[in-house]
Amino acid sequence: MTRPLSVAVAGLGTVGAGLLVLLRQNAELIAARAGRPIVVTAVSARDRGRDRGVPLEGLRWYDDPVAMAAEAPADVVVELIGGSAGPARATVEAALGARRPVVTANKALLALHGVALAAQAEAAGVPLAYEAAVAGGIPAIKALREGLAANRIDRVTGILNGTCNYILTCMQAERQGAGREFADVLAEAQKLGYAEADPSFDVDGIDAAHKLAILAALAFGRPVAFEAVHVEGIRGVSALDISLARELGYRIKLLGIAERAEGGIATRVHPCMVPVDHPIAKVDGVFNAVVAEGDFVGRVVLEGRGAGAGPTASAVAADLIDIARGRHTPVWGASTLSAAPAQPMSAHRGAYYLRLMVLDRPGVIADVTGVLRDHGVSLESMIQRGRAPGEAVPVVLTTHDCQESAMRAALQRIVALEAVLEPPALIRIETF
Repeated sequence: MTRPLSVAVAGLGTVGAGLLVLLRQNAELIAARAGRPIVVTAVSARDRGRDRGVPLEGLRWYDDPVAMAAEAPADVVVELIGGSAGPARATVEAALGARRPVVTANKALLALHGVALAAQAEAAGVPLAYEAAVAGGIPAIKALREGLAANRIDRVTGILNGTCNYILTCMQAERQGAGREFADVLAEAQKLGYAEADPSFDVDGIDAAHKLAILAALAFGRPVAFEAVHVEGIRGVSALDISLARELGYRIKLLGIAERAEGGIATRVHPCMVPVDHPIAKVDGVFNAVVAEGDFVGRVVLEGRGAGAGPTASAVAADLIDIARGRHTPVWGASTLSAAPAQPMSAHRGAYYLRLMVLDRPGVIADVTGVLRDHGVSLESMIQRGRAPGEAVPVVLTTHDCQESAMRAALQRIVALEAVLEPPALIRIETF
């Protein structure tokens, strides 16, 4: 075997410590597959005295990760600090400035600064690898960039956030004949460690949008463009919506969808009603899934754990093995990137689920359907449960395909109706 590949690791949290364990525990197997040993020689973290459950003896310690990236005697720098700016970005820039390959699990950094970092890596002639940035242990990046490289990709769909998928799965499970509300399940997820104390990045869809921006760049050979992603979270999904979706033959999932459209590339993250027989509807709990659709391969479904020490460390190690082998592919999968424009959400065309809380009195449904008719929105079905004259009742409408802009214009008028008592719940129906 040739000289070992030496690695400097910035960040010794759950994933960083997991990487050290993996590289040591599977050292012989990794060396055989990489063609040479891969060894960590330097590390950097905020607290030198913290017990991380893994011995650090014999490793060179740096208090400053940026200095380590620039100066440590290492062949590769692994960035596991996290965050879209600050030390994480400075560490990656310092490593690339020193012409060192970089492996990162930092989806926010790539989603917001991927264009500049890719240009720096390509100018330096070194890899910038990020398998662990999307869907944890699922090899989604390799699948799009390498395995499906000969295909024209038309759509990529993903369950990209395990916290949201766990919450929606628990809301789906009935207890004593009734579903559970979002706030109740979120509190439980926080106690179990599946959700952060401040869960906004997860439940508001931002984390999934970071990952979708990366997948879209790979799938369509274009610069990463987080600002073009339409983002909605799951706070507005209720137990009633979950129950009604089941009745209609759907399950509600937070999906990231990137697809070719007439006006360019559409990228969106929002709750969706998915047919119960679609593979992605069956992905539950903290699991992630990525579904790619290519012109020659057809539909490819990847499923697995999207976070955690083991799965994410596995993805980081896969990038290190590629670097040890001398494999170097373009950051975004193509040497020349497409200039395809982003399609605005207003141009989206699809079917919709609309739930209203209205006063039960004559003429209300006629008023609502009249507004929809005026905006060219055609109804497919309507559900109204029971009668309660003068009281609030839920009314559910599903539509045929229509323009997002038309639906939004209709909603503005519907909200203003006297008999509509609260903002409507709108969930897009994806039939694929």
